[in-house]
Amino acid sequence: MSKIESILEITLFKKLFKFIKPYNHVFVGVLVAVVLLAIFGAVRPYILQQAIDQNIVTKKFEGFLPYIYIMAGLLLAEVVCQLLFIYYSGFLGQSVVKDIRVKLFDHMIRFRMKYFDNSSVGVLITRAVTDMERIADVFGEGFFMIFRDLLTMLVVSLVMLYMNWELSLIVFLMLPLVLYATRLFQKYMKRAFEEVRTEVSNLNSFVQERITGMKILQLFTREATEYNKFKEINERHKKAWLKTVWYNSIFFPIAELSSSITIGLIAWYGGLNVVIGQTASLGDLTAFIMMIPMLFRPLRQIADKFNALQMGMVAAKRVFRVLETTSQIDDHGTLEVTSFKGDISFKEVYFSYVEDEEVLKGVSFQVEVGETVAIVGATGAGKSTIINLLNRFYDINKGEICIDNINIKDIKLASLRTQIAVVLQDVFLFADTILNNITLNNPAIRQEDVEQAAKDIGIHDFIMSLPNGYHYNVKERGAMLSSGQRQLLSFLRAYVTNPSILVLDEATSSVDSYSEQLIQNATYKITKGRTSIIIAHRLATIKKADKIMVMDAGEIVEVGTHKELLKKENGYYRNLYEVQFLKEEVA
Repeated sequence: MSKIESILEITLFKKLFKFIKPYNHVFVGVLVAVVLLAIFGAVRPYILQQAIDQNIVTKKFEGFLPYIYIMAGLLLAEVVCQLLFIYYSGFLGQSVVKDIRVKLFDHMIRFRMKYFDNSSVGVLITRAVTDMERIADVFGEGFFMIFRDLLTMLVVSLVMLYMNWELSLIVFLMLPLVLYATRLFQKYMKRAFEEVRTEVSNLNSFVQERITGMKILQLFTREATEYNKFKEINERHKKAWLKTVWYNSIFFPIAELSSSITIGLIAWYGGLNVVIGQTASLGDLTAFIMMIPMLFRPLRQIADKFNALQMGMVAAKRVFRVLETTSQIDDHGTLEVTSFKGDISFKEVYFSYVEDEEVLKGVSFQVEVGETVAIVGATGAGKSTIINLLNRFYDINKGEICIDNINIKDIKLASLRTQIAVVLQDVFLFADTILNNITLNNPAIRQEDVEQAAKDIGIHDFIMSLPNGYHYNVKERGAMLSSGQRQLLSFLRAYVTNPSILVLDEATSSVDSYSEQLIQNATYKITKGRTSIIIAHRLATIKKADKIMVMDAGEIVEVGTHKELLKKENGYYRNLYEVQFLKEEVA
């Protein structure tokens, strides 16, 4: 590992350990358990050596029983410490991960829409779920386990030197080989695990997108193609994991062989000393044979636990990359607004989703209080962009957007969005009850309020016709409802908040005539008496609008009432009307 990589790892550890502060007492307790485990483990062979040399070899029973009691006490204490260590290291890991996950989710839900436009949902799910479990392993199976093993090795080495330095030298001569192998193993495993995490993200992203778009796959009979793509991604995932298996299969036999050779050398050299030289006792020989696994096994375990640590660190690096992403809308507004009159003005507004590709080109318009304005135009003209900018899902490049003559940037973001209700063309419903989808679990909105609002806009009977009425579970994305029914619920969701301003993307092209009539009635009801901007898809809505804005290529090309715009010879609206709306009127 290079110096820069080492610094980065230390920085990453510091970031992780900041989340330990609320649990410092647990952290200290785990460290105490680690120290005691290392001491108890190293003392047992020494006690055994004393018992053999002082009692078994000399065949003296006097003083032998206390050694038995000490050994039993050490074993009991070791079991208790082991229990506390395993539980509380796991507790610490899960507590830290809980806090990081909460912070990550809170951070992500405040991202501007542009971030989600450019990010894979599957990758973000991986960061919030799978990667978090790997971070838990940093504490549960990584850092503390490695620290315990290193401390055990240190204490065992000191006890070995204290008991017999000659036998210790034989053991220590074999250590460099294992240490070098461990170092190489760590280096290659880190690379392998980075590749594994990348392939896991790719796999999650692919599966999530294909399951979400399953209807499209089956409609266009792309099952075989996507199956082959999945096989390719899965094969790369398998190969990434097999690299880690390959490195393990090389390292662990080397570590095991080194331990066995060392025990053989100790048995040979120590045995000769016991029989001939008398520089080593039978107790020394027994204790060393017992301690060699305690010295070499931690090296193998360190390498094994290093796998968990490496995966956790790679996951932490990815999670902190998201946490350190600054993609939030700047919420520097100071005004708290409880209601708007509803006067809206766009002043020379320029905007682009992609740099140097302007979607809005100096758009200016005024919506008076209580006025209903319809926006029409071809796909890509910039209609939906106006909705996004009014709610500050995106920030404009240049110009000014005001409500009641207040720049929306001066209004607190939550306060602004609370006063603007939006009904989108693509209705999203959660896998929950109708009631919860309407209130979005807002305790200030009672079921009685929802029922009354539903009666007001004429959809109460439709809801009550469903099993369990307002407590009917619509399943994921509202799959149990038709597109028209989902649209009606989105109208109710907007209406029940009693917004000052209403924005509708009125899409009724794919609904039945009954649902369309309900939607038209709902549109009339919820727009009455409040400022409304409607992206119009139906002639009936356009005719009822106080004003129509016609957009083309990011500019407002015409403004007027339905009758006024029809009078313009070769006007954009008149041409649009004749192509798109006239057949609807004739029908």
